[in-house]
Amino acid sequence: MREQPKNLFLLYLVVILLVVGTTGYMMILQVDVIDALYMTVITISTVGYREIQDLDTGGKLFTMLIIISGLGIVAYAFSQLAVFLAEGEFRRAIRNKRNKRRLRSMKDHYIICGAGQTSVSLIDQFTRSHAEFVIIEENQQRCDELLNQGFTVIHGDATVEDTLLQARIESAKGLVSCLDTDAENVFTVLTARGMNSTMQIVSKAIEATAPQKLLKAGANNTISPNELGGNRMAFLMLRPQVISFLDTITRIGEDTLDLGEIEVTENSPLAGKLLKDAKIPEKTGLIVLAVKGKEGKSTFNPSSNTVLYPGVHMLVLGCQDQITKLQHMAEI
Repeated sequence: MREQPKNLFLLYLVVILLVVGTTGYMMILQVDVIDALYMTVITISTVGYREIQDLDTGGKLFTMLIIISGLGIVAYAFSQLAVFLAEGEFRRAIRNKRNKRRLRSMKDHYIICGAGQTSVSLIDQFTRSHAEFVIIEENQQRCDELLNQGFTVIHGDATVEDTLLQARIESAKGLVSCLDTDAENVFTVLTARGMNSTMQIVSKAIEATAPQKLLKAGANNTISPNELGGNRMAFLMLRPQVISFLDTITRIGEDTLDLGEIEVTENSPLAGKLLKDAKIPEKTGLIVLAVKGKEGKSTFNPSSNTVLYPGVHMLVLGCQDQITKLQHMAEI
């Protein structure tokens, strides 16, 4: 946006030069507008074509003035182009174009509203999970940082419908609201739910009364970072060995283990099989922690004779690549 006034100023200079040149040649040579414009263009461009008629002294002086003015404008244009490239504006323009192209192709994606401190780990987890997502952020500097890191970003207010439309909310799979205040989160959830009635919505809650308001506004779940942090500190103090054990089993060497929820589709090769016949640990290396039936009942540490009916959800533990592999197996 900063370059727009300079570009307009340069355009104004060109238009003024064309108008002055055309008017001058009409008066000096007594020709029509087309011939006068032709003379002006070939003079500015210095292409060397022959004049439409011989010039007297006044005409030659006027032509030299047009040439000098034209060269000045060209020099100014090249200097602006050099500044444009030197300041990275060209890269920024390409980056913004790529960002818009990714937005247009998004479907079944996630929307992250707010890119503050709470969202840092969230964005990192989404990235490691290879999830497709777009970030809505109101701070321009933060938007530029995220764009430079290769993320898909929208600069705008997440509480505004137009901004959510830019994020293609109508085809989104889920939305996470991580804005700074409960009021902003409530308004975002309320607006988003009205625009997409089926997607999953999770919101940050700050005050103790916020979760109830957010659920009424349309959120499926709420998370209180303060409460989670307090609980973890309490466990570290009261049951440090438990936390140490959990941290150990979720990290193997440099790999971090994730929890994944996999649905068995009707056309999946796993549909109708017993858990022991599916051989999920052998084929993927995953651990099946629980199975949730279509009626919503969950069975932890399921037996090997558990039937994987279509619509069943499996909670598994393993690396993200392993989870992705099982996802493909379950959906084929």
